[in-house]
Amino acid sequence: MASVLKENKIRTSRVGKKPVPVPAGVTATVEGQQVTLKGKNGSAQLAVHAWVEVRQDGGELKVSPRVLTNEAKYRAMTGTMRALLNNMVIGVSQGFQRKLQLVGVGYKAQAQGKVLNLTLGFSHPVEFAVPDGITVQTPTQTEIIVQGVDKQQVGEVAAKIRAYRPPEPYKGKGVRYSDETIILKEAKKK
Repeated sequence: MASVLKENKIRTSRVGKKPVPVPAGVTATVEGQQVTLKGKNGSAQLAVHAWVEVRQDGGELKVSPRVLTNEAKYRAMTGTMRALLNNMVIGVSQGFQRKLQLVGVGYKAQAQGKVLNLTLGFSHPVEFAVPDGITVQTPTQTEIIVQGVDKQQVGEVAAKIRAYRPPEPYKGKGVRYSDETIILKEAKKK
């Protein structure tokens, strides 16, 4: 009898069950499948998947599946949309940032408006065009701080900058994340 009741119970995503708190200073607007958030750092929009429903309940956003079924894809999409909404709330209220370090003799970075000039040991300087919605700062010549509202975009820009000269495994020279640990290989012995 107990196993029959357990099978009939509709399971939901553990992440999707949690409401997304909307802090003071952030305004949320839900219009159909479009969610718009505005805060001190800017605004962000999300087109919510058709399988998911978003309701505004006081100072919270609640996410639930439109179809009540035990199929994993509906549960997974509910959790995904909740995580994306939570990242948007954090982005418009606090923002996201990624720090990069340049390790190597003569490696330099300098931000000039919407262009990041990099000297990475090539025969030519590298000019990286900073996309809209992202700000890049260089507090020192060997530090780069990438900031923005969209977590995915901040990570993508940081990864593109790192890809110009990833850290090499023998001396550790290159562009690395500030919290990244490089495991160095031992050089060949004669």
